[in-house]
Amino acid sequence: MAFHTFGGRFVAGLALTGFMLAAAGCQSSDNGILNLGFGKKDPTAPPPPQDPKILASQLTAYCPKVTVRDGTAFFNTYVKDVQKPKPRVKKTGDAAQDAAAQAAADAAAATPPDDSARIIYQASISDVTRDCGRADGQLTMKIAVAGKVVPGPKFAPGTITMPIRTAVMHGTDVLYSQIHQYQVQVTDPSVATQFVFTDSNIVVPAPTAPDYQAYAGYDETVPKATTSKPKKTHRKKAATTN
Repeated sequence: MAFHTFGGRFVAGLALTGFMLAAAGCQSSDNGILNLGFGKKDPTAPPPPQDPKILASQLTAYCPKVTVRDGTAFFNTYVKDVQKPKPRVKKTGDAAQDAAAQAAADAAAATPPDDSARIIYQASISDVTRDCGRADGQLTMKIAVAGKVVPGPKFAPGTITMPIRTAVMHGTDVLYSQIHQYQVQVTDPSVATQFVFTDSNIVVPAPTAPDYQAYAGYDETVPKATTSKPKKTHRKKAATTN
């Protein structure tokens, strides 16, 4: 009877131990401390799916971001420099001394004046935004540029013309680029004049991926004027016949 009782306790103990191990195995994360084989990847299982491709709805809603490049957020206008006559130094008769004095006078005359004191207006861009639409396989954009014009030390009431360029690029390919001579009337020297410029004529091919980049900013590049004159055509006189 004692053996039977011990055996019953032994069997019950094994059953309880087995249950605890099974529970521990089910809760194990297979962190290497208790390696019971749970949670291991099946080598025959298919690989997880890759990142999903861009949906057509996402591409339709895509509108390229507008960036103001470094160096294109400010535009200053200055008074014209007055051409001063070339300084002449009184000669002493010593050729070397006279040459050195003349060189020093020329260098002093060539030193540019303080630009900050010559500013008429200083314009700056404070914000940019855009709006997009799609039709017939093309992307239409509106780029808006907001900024202000601050009168400078040489302020004079009048109109300031600001060269604002808008552009859309795909990598190194220029899809659209245009300089706009935008004018702002400035009359009050005590306050800044706010302005908003909008380019509503941007049309480029519809993108197949979200990889377009739009730009806006001041561009003082002046297109070179065409100096070549049209060639004159000389007509040959017809031979006269008697």
